[in-house]
Amino acid sequence: MKFFVGILPPEDYLHRITAFQRQWPHHLLPDVEPHIIVKSQGGLTPDNNNWLNEVKAVCKSFSVFRAALHSPARLGEEKLVLNVDSTHLKDLHRKIVRAVGSSAELIQQYSELDKYHAHLTLGHTLWGMTREDLEDMYSKVERELSPYPAFEVEFVRVYQEVEPDKYRKYVDIPLKRT
Repeated sequence: MKFFVGILPPEDYLHRITAFQRQWPHHLLPDVEPHIIVKSQGGLTPDNNNWLNEVKAVCKSFSVFRAALHSPARLGEEKLVLNVDSTHLKDLHRKIVRAVGSSAELIQQYSELDKYHAHLTLGHTLWGMTREDLEDMYSKVERELSPYPAFEVEFVRVYQEVEPDKYRKYVDIPLKRT
């Protein structure tokens, strides 16, 4: 059983992304709601829930902030994403990673801290898409998903793996209201 921490785009935009992703029949990513990863699986183990208390403590002291989705980008030949603008998101990521106490190996494996790149994944070859599918998706994304929203991040969502590669909401943790 695995966990990760993410944030969601606005609900109406979340539905637009899911409908967009479902145009490709072999695309398995819609089995996980569209999200922006704040903290990857490394160190979030089911046998030690101390990490959940640490995430809650960080969120309790971290104020609500703004984030904005923008321009699509290819990450290698295997992944298509929407980029995310928010300096506060990077700060939240760092604080959660440090609070959880992930090992240097896990930080490296999951591209955290200095290697963290905030994004929302639209498609990936690991999730059933071909490179041709990604090229087709890239050609349609501007037309079908812009304008890209800016939004308030009021909580983080912890996801739990319920089946291999299928994640569902475990718990929402609110950020501090100022």
